[in-house]
Amino acid sequence: MRRINGSALIIVGLVATVAALAFPVWSYADRSGTGQANLAASTVSTQWGPLTATDRDLLVKVRLAGLWELPAGQQAIERAPTDAIKECGDHLVVGHTDLDKRARDVAAKLGVELPNQPNEQQQGWLRELSEATGEEYEQKFANLLRDAHGKVFSAIALVRHTTRNTLIRQLASDANITVLDHITMLEATGRVDFDRIAMEAAGTATASPTGPPAPNGNLPPAPQPVEPTGNQTFSSEPSTGPGAPTSINTNRPDPGEPEAGQQGQQGQQGQQGAGQQEPQPSQS
Repeated sequence: MRRINGSALIIVGLVATVAALAFPVWSYADRSGTGQANLAASTVSTQWGPLTATDRDLLVKVRLAGLWELPAGQQAIERAPTDAIKECGDHLVVGHTDLDKRARDVAAKLGVELPNQPNEQQQGWLRELSEATGEEYEQKFANLLRDAHGKVFSAIALVRHTTRNTLIRQLASDANITVLDHITMLEATGRVDFDRIAMEAAGTATASPTGPPAPNGNLPPAPQPVEPTGNQTFSSEPSTGPGAPTSINTNRPDPGEPEAGQQGQQGQQGQQGAGQQEPQPSQS
């Protein structure tokens, strides 16, 4: 009898141990903090696809960018210390006027509230620019704006990669073109401190750098070209690269702008999505 009881206790103990180990694995997908839970958090359904908190955050970021970068561009045109900075200011004004119209159009359809003032940090940047003069102004203008564009560039890429909402995906594509144009123009001023940008990025890195070995002075073997084989024909053209500042094609159809009195109604319709057809995205 004692042997039976002892064996039973051992079996019960083993079963309990296996269950304790298996339960976290079985329930992991349903626990808060997992990828699935994070994706579902604050997500709402729309006729254009799920709208996540990250999607809405991009809309706000695009709006905020225009609220401070457009005035900064106007100020650069008025001061015009160099032709390069004046031309950069022109691109900022034109680009953010267009991009803001697109953001407001998307926000109205999706029912997302947008801010009407730059945030405190952005207001501080505008004050810095207003108080600076001469070479200090040129340095601050180029670097404050280049920093801001560089950081939002990565945020745009993440949303463009992960969003399931067609309106947000198109806005991310449009914002990507505009931001790349502005980055290129800011760099063309000759005032961007690339060493500082690299040091700041390295200081926040959490992993060791990887890549091929450093050059040792000897020429490595020439790599084989990546070329098509066979007799196929191709009709597309290579994508326009950054190159010269004016080589970034920012031309795209006007998205249209809803009437002020219809924005609230369109936002509600965007959330309900009853009987509406998905709009065709503009071509960039």
